[in-house]
Amino acid sequence: MTDPVRIVCGDCLATNRVPEDRLVDHPKCGRCGQPLFRGEPVAVDDEGLVKMIAGNDIPVVVDFWAPWCGPCQSFAPVFRNAASSLEPEYRFVKVDTEANPQSAMIHGIRSIPTLGLFRGGREAVRESGAMSSQMLRDWIERNS
Repeated sequence: MTDPVRIVCGDCLATNRVPEDRLVDHPKCGRCGQPLFRGEPVAVDDEGLVKMIAGNDIPVVVDFWAPWCGPCQSFAPVFRNAASSLEPEYRFVKVDTEANPQSAMIHGIRSIPTLGLFRGGREAVRESGAMSSQMLRDWIERNS
């Protein structure tokens, strides 16, 4: 068995410790019993974003978006598909910047969609603008 990694539940935001080699075994939250990975991005608010960035030992890919943004809407399926194919190696999170302006302000989001890749509680890299599926995959792998 390998060392445990911290994974934040997308439903109750509890931090779970899961052996790294068991991440592919569809782990469930110890508090609420929901799956820790669902193959889709987790929508979070300001508080949830802080917990996701600080509480996950795996890299966290954040999509800062807004519902009125056309490029954000066209990019959403690409981001969703990446989550379904790259979890549990990465945690995928969506933040509606209109509903959560504090997150946008704290992270200096000036245009949307903007993607941030966070490791160890810190932003490693960011990219603005919608991407194709292959471009997103390449960006994540190149910056992990």
